Amino acid sequence: MEIKLIKGDITKCDTDAIVNAANKQLMGGSGVCGAIFHASGHYKALQDECNKVGPIETGEAAITSGYNLKAKYIIHAVGPKYFLCKSDSEAEELLRKAYVSSLELADKYNLKSIAFPSISTGVYGYPKDKACKVALKAIKEYDPSSVELVLIVCFDDETYDLYNNLI
Repeated sequence: MEIKLIKGDITKCDTDAIVNAANKQLMGGSGVCGAIFHASGHYKALQDECNKVGPIETGEAAITSGYNLKAKYIIHAVGPKYFLCKSDSEAEELLRKAYVSSLELADKYNLKSIAFPSISTGVYGYPKDKACKVALKAIKEYDPSSVELVLIVCFDDETYDLYNNLI
């Protein structure tokens, strides 16, 4: 499995699936989530589909259509709210699970490529340096059955530089 790092807009990725940094209710929101919902071109239909597959728990993932995105699917992964976790190890395990659950869904749907944002580092407050380490470790340790390419999409220079130093 190849891992590539880019700086850009995840909604423009031409992968089989893009990952949405979702909330438990799978409601359209702000940040990456809001951008994905709006870019889908079918906000209401996407929300209706999310209502059928959600809610889900922290660390879990669900899949929906990609609608007008280049990606055929959106995988909605719920990362932890860092400030609500009892310990760093709890936060790390929940974030790891969000990445692994997404990869497992991609394999279940026989997808070849998936694009991840930096899950939980926005309003959920996970420190970017710690989140990058957890994400990379989870991705590198995952043994895929169909996934050949994992694209890590960084919206800002800080996140890109943190990942780039780890890769």
